[in-house]
Amino acid sequence: MRNRYLDLLRAVAVVRVVLYHVTGLPALTIAFPAMSVMFALGGSMMAASLDRTGPFAVERRLRRLLPSLWVISAIAVPAMMIDGLAWDWRLLMWFFPLQDPPAGGPWLEALSAMWYLRDFLWFVLLSPVLLPIYRRFPLITIATPYVALVVTTVAGVTPQSPLLRDMALYGGAWLIGFAHHDGKLRDRRLLWVAGAVALAAALWVVTHPGPRGYDLNDIPLGNAFWSLALILLLLRISPSIPAWRPVTVLNARALTIYLWHVPIIVAMTHAGENAGWPIRGLTGDAWRLVVVVSLLALVTLAVGWVEDLAAGRRAVLVPANVVPKGQGDRPDVHAGAGPSHVLRTRVRQHSRRVAHLGGHPADRQEDRPQEVSASARAAAG
Repeated sequence: MRNRYLDLLRAVAVVRVVLYHVTGLPALTIAFPAMSVMFALGGSMMAASLDRTGPFAVERRLRRLLPSLWVISAIAVPAMMIDGLAWDWRLLMWFFPLQDPPAGGPWLEALSAMWYLRDFLWFVLLSPVLLPIYRRFPLITIATPYVALVVTTVAGVTPQSPLLRDMALYGGAWLIGFAHHDGKLRDRRLLWVAGAVALAAALWVVTHPGPRGYDLNDIPLGNAFWSLALILLLLRISPSIPAWRPVTVLNARALTIYLWHVPIIVAMTHAGENAGWPIRGLTGDAWRLVVVVSLLALVTLAVGWVEDLAAGRRAVLVPANVVPKGQGDRPDVHAGAGPSHVLRTRVRQHSRRVAHLGGHPADRQEDRPQEVSASARAAAG
């Protein structure tokens, strides 16, 4: 069964990203560090996939990640070339973005959020190597990107490669996702760590405001550590969440929404400016939000089904909640329960305790190791 709590976090992150890009409110970056949360969730899911299928998990993740990108690239690349963008072999990066692909004209701004796909792709490719290193040296591995960010920030050195900058900024969140999958975030001592990190981040942000004040996107070090604190708090719990269709839809169409919301925002903003309509302030934000959400819903209906095909599901216009047969009201099985071999060991130990107390494990549906493992694999995928 899917982990509905992680689905809820992902849905909140998607909504927060759209709201921020429409309104530009700095407070949104503090209230919910959406990008770091999405990378942490991605790391947790990637670790689960690697435990289940090994290196083949990379192919599976790429198969789910790239088709939606290909859809928008098939429209944007010809449009940019018609607008005067010269042919360059790097245009192929629009179909496998190992680095920033070239862009021109109005698409230069409209496609500015593609960095997330580039970073996510690299994290997926590196995960088969990173996961065993993390499990051998967990603290050192998680600390490495944060230490790199501290050193470069204090030294005033800015890496020339945007990819390297983002690896330092978001790599820690991806690795925290590994820890979540392995069930390492429940230690109560991490609450003290989260508190200390949050305090340090707040002090840094207050004393080092960016050009837009306390917008964390302009303060990388404060962003990374504030995000770390909130991720430690959010991922240490695993409440049972009832199925809710808006969350289901947002998860099944998350990539489509992310890829298309910025082009729509840019188009509507330019159209409003040309028409002389208010763009900022309560009125400007309100009308643009209504129009952007409406157009985004239409685009999602038109091309969102590609995500269904990429995931091996039957293509539908609007995804519905699906409760596996026999699941009923049983609680979610959470990815944070740990890797499959650890989970099986825990279940066997629990079964022996039940037998010792006079019960027989075979008489209890939830105590069968093979069924619990199957549920864990489904939740992780």
